[in-house]
Amino acid sequence: MTDASLGDRMFAAIQQILPTRALSSGMHALTRIEVRWFKDAFIKIFMRLFSSISLDEAVVRDPTQFKSFNEFFTRALKPGARNVDAAGAAFVSPVDGTVSQFGDIAGGELIQAKGHTYSAQTLLAGREDWAAEFAGGQFITIYLAPYNYHRIHMPIKGRLREWAYVPGRLFSVNHATARALPGVFARNERVVAMFDTELGPMAMVLVGALFVGSMETVWAGEISPPHERNDQPRIYGQTETITLEKGMEMGRFNMGSTVILLTPKKLDWAGSLASKLTLRMGERIATIQPR
Repeated sequence: MTDASLGDRMFAAIQQILPTRALSSGMHALTRIEVRWFKDAFIKIFMRLFSSISLDEAVVRDPTQFKSFNEFFTRALKPGARNVDAAGAAFVSPVDGTVSQFGDIAGGELIQAKGHTYSAQTLLAGREDWAAEFAGGQFITIYLAPYNYHRIHMPIKGRLREWAYVPGRLFSVNHATARALPGVFARNERVVAMFDTELGPMAMVLVGALFVGSMETVWAGEISPPHERNDQPRIYGQTETITLEKGMEMGRFNMGSTVILLTPKKLDWAGSLASKLTLRMGERIATIQPR
């Protein structure tokens, strides 16, 4: 039994017949138009729709000074706008967002929503060896709404070992879709980054979604579009050492989406952590267990 309402199921059904790749590619193009009247109007309308957006924390505070809507959407924050918990045992939120699910990886499965689980191996580009590293481990899924800050940061210091681009669908990843569409995170286009950390391995999964016209990382730049239709992930090893400190930027989304973290079972979750809890990048979400 799931918590999906009739409205949730109808929303999921409509998405399955929509040309989601074409819509997302179109949004990618629109958000990069630099014609002044167009981009200013786009930003103004968006800020009216999401009145919680404030530029007080942003490096650029005048909405007319952004070159495009995408530059506004992926805006940088002023130094000190987020307090990254510097304690050595602190495992911090990589984003501003809302907790969807968190807990143990039981039998190789992660919880998507009540009544829905999905395979860690499928999520991790089909790599059995990657999934085996998180057997009996832990995960957290954090949803970024359109009004959130959309840069993604490191929850802990890590050295990039391998990463993959995984082609897939581009369904919405909001809470309604998660309740109604089985395996949505493992079906959608995504980027999987494998890091070596003091915890051991850590996977950071950036899940694409409807209207998420691009995903990018600090080491590879923009990865999508194009939105590939084939079923074969592209796996990349690292020939140069890329080490990112806790709190450093590792990537960003265009529009809203989801980040999933997988770790070995070495975290004590913060007592306040709960589904639907709002997080700010840099706040402690777990404490690393002493060796």
